[in-house]
Amino acid sequence: MSSDSKLAATWPIYKRLRGFAGKYRWLLLLALVGMLIEATAGGAFTYLMKPVVDQTFVIKNERIGVWLPLAIVGLFMVRGIAGFAADYYMARSGRGIARDLRVMVLGKYLRMPGLRFDSESVSSMQVRLGSDSDQVAQATIDAAKVMLQQSFQIVAALTVMLLTSWQVTIAILVLAPPLSFVMSRVSKRYRRVSYRIQESGAQLMQSADQSLHGHQEVKIYGAQEVEHNRYAALADKNMRLAMKVEATRGVSSALVQFMGAVGLAMLLVVAGHEAFAGRLTAGGFVTLMTSMVAILPSLKQLTNVQNMLQRGIASAERLFSVLDADNERDSGTRAITRAQGLIEFRNVSARYPGQTHPALSGVSFVAKPGTVTAIVGRSGSGKSTLIKLIPRFYEQESGEILLDDVRLEEYKLVDLRKQIALVGQQVMLFDDTVAANVAYGEMASASQQALDSAVRGANAAEFIERLPEGLQTPIGSNGSRLSGGQRQRVAIARAMLKDAPILILDEATAALDTESERLVQDALNRLMPDRTTLVIAHRLSTIEHADQVLVLDHGKLVERGTHTELLAQGGLYSHLHRMQFREPDAT
Repeated sequence: MSSDSKLAATWPIYKRLRGFAGKYRWLLLLALVGMLIEATAGGAFTYLMKPVVDQTFVIKNERIGVWLPLAIVGLFMVRGIAGFAADYYMARSGRGIARDLRVMVLGKYLRMPGLRFDSESVSSMQVRLGSDSDQVAQATIDAAKVMLQQSFQIVAALTVMLLTSWQVTIAILVLAPPLSFVMSRVSKRYRRVSYRIQESGAQLMQSADQSLHGHQEVKIYGAQEVEHNRYAALADKNMRLAMKVEATRGVSSALVQFMGAVGLAMLLVVAGHEAFAGRLTAGGFVTLMTSMVAILPSLKQLTNVQNMLQRGIASAERLFSVLDADNERDSGTRAITRAQGLIEFRNVSARYPGQTHPALSGVSFVAKPGTVTAIVGRSGSGKSTLIKLIPRFYEQESGEILLDDVRLEEYKLVDLRKQIALVGQQVMLFDDTVAANVAYGEMASASQQALDSAVRGANAAEFIERLPEGLQTPIGSNGSRLSGGQRQRVAIARAMLKDAPILILDEATAALDTESERLVQDALNRLMPDRTTLVIAHRLSTIEHADQVLVLDHGKLVERGTHTELLAQGGLYSHLHRMQFREPDAT
């Protein structure tokens, strides 16, 4: 999107943001009343300057010395209470909008297709959920608060000036057009730079996330300086953009103050003329001067608020690009309670966006209930893509995938996924207790008996019993307090508790030591019977008893058969087997 089109889209974006404030309308109304009272009290204090000067210093009226100080104290008490109410209710609304946006955007991410997670890093998503949401709250509420408060202060001061001397006030208002021009130019520049700052911030976080998560690789390959320089370059870019904002703010503030000085000079000239003509008293002059001085800081804040507002608009664009994106396609209407588990691929092809070569091409096979289908092949052959098509994390480009002779697209997405349990090499556990990680999601209401049975079946009881609080022991982020084998067994217990008719194993024992592998493999052997099991295997020794082995190469199904049959064929599977066990090629 070009800069001009972004600028043209500012008002629709802000209008859409105001819609998020609808549920807080009563809080905002109270804040608005508070701001009006605050501005009125400020204007009233300025208006009192005329009697203070005229009655005290010119006429020397002693009676006014009693009630006037009390009136000033009363005005400032009212102004303070009204200002507090305005600040509190505006802040409550702003934080509420930020919270609502965070929840909505996270919910949207969880409904998006799997390809979104391939095209956008998690760190970028976190920027949207974090700083972008805060910036939007500033755009909708905090910036609006400053604009309304300062605008009311300016209106109150101008009203006092008009009541005191309309001739002087109108003479000073000739500065309004050039001041509006300056603020318009500043707003456009803020908008242009702020969008780039938000993108730069996301790149910074992504770079840091990669370096810190991959710190072992960074150190072992001596790449500290490379990663440090990469991050430094991004930080320099972010700083340059931030300095452009600061320069814009500084120049605009200087221009506003210069125009204010010109205004004060004009006030002195015109007010002097009015005083000589007998139309302006000393008290009136002080009132005009006080009002004019009160307007200047308000104008400066109105100029500076453009930075806050435009950064919020830029953040809103980033959030709306998520909220407006398509959800996972879920047009199915067929409900299913428990599938038999018959899976059939019919000439299935799949392709990642922007890729010329398909990830899968013309794959056909049948996986029957109660059987184990192993999927093997070189890295990049399409194994993971094939597996991800079954729960519809990805969509095939052509062909059909059937479950119990019904196309997957015809099922409701939530019902389809209830038929599948997944145990991967990279187990995902959550920062909660062991019990909450086993009885996760839709299984949270599982009975204690079912939970205990799943834990025992996964060979997890022996280590869970040694934990300080047993099943109620917190395990840390991603199970950081457990070993690799223990995490794997918790994942298997989760799959056992789900008791789904389809089981997908993505190299579940690849990263384990011998003892842990034996325990995990034993648990898997108890989990697999009476289900349709699909296994991605790199370690071919684990699939010797599979009912069928599918051999993929460059996205194509090149061989199919049992372990023994494929070895006898002497094809790719036999070659992979010899390579893995370092057997000499047959001559």
